[in-house]
Amino acid sequence: MATNSRPTVVLVHGAFADASSYAHVTERLLERGVNVRVPAVPNRSLLGDAEYVASLVRGIDGPVVLVGHSYGGAVITVAGVEENVRALVYLAAYALDEGESLGELQGGFPDSKLASALVFTPSTLAGNDENNPDVTVDVEKFPEVFAADLPAGLAKVLAVSQRPLAGLAFAEKAPVAAWKSKPAWGIVSSSDTTINPDVERFGYQRAGVESVEIDSSHLVMLSHPDEVVDIIVKAMDATSE
Repeated sequence: MATNSRPTVVLVHGAFADASSYAHVTERLLERGVNVRVPAVPNRSLLGDAEYVASLVRGIDGPVVLVGHSYGGAVITVAGVEENVRALVYLAAYALDEGESLGELQGGFPDSKLASALVFTPSTLAGNDENNPDVTVDVEKFPEVFAADLPAGLAKVLAVSQRPLAGLAFAEKAPVAAWKSKPAWGIVSSSDTTINPDVERFGYQRAGVESVEIDSSHLVMLSHPDEVVDIIVKAMDATSE
């Protein structure tokens, strides 16, 4: 079977968000004729979410560029070892090392505003227990912590439509780190108050990510979609066959 030489872009959302967080980026990529997939990630565990994304990648005929925002960066770090993944793009994201968890990477730096805004709720999903709660951001604090440079109305909508992250995801260790064998690009959101920007900088530097800094809130793909598309296209162009 013949494969496409132009990569398909798979956009992986983060915690407390869903596929709609890529709406502006998706629209712009489609206008350029790019093949795009934007899965709804379960946000139940790092390993489970990475396998879900990896299964999607395996079903794509041709090369793939994986893009991960925030927690989605950890997901693509694991899922990105799939054979047809050509490049990784990190957006205000966690670039974990092999054997490292979100909590361990984040724990090496001062807390952001997110730490005091988290809400832990017992999960009603089958198989979950009191030690694996749903984690969200306080609805009243969400606009300031997560979306400070977005229109107030949109920030309020995002606040009440969060996709929770299971607590387990903070502690699971990445069994692999795709950036060790795949080229990577990234954006540091320098005004991020969800992830300490130094966490992003450290992870990127360690991983050899070619990065730029944008004065943005955590939701850089909604507030600066053109810049995000530019870096995705750069990754595509650099790795196209």
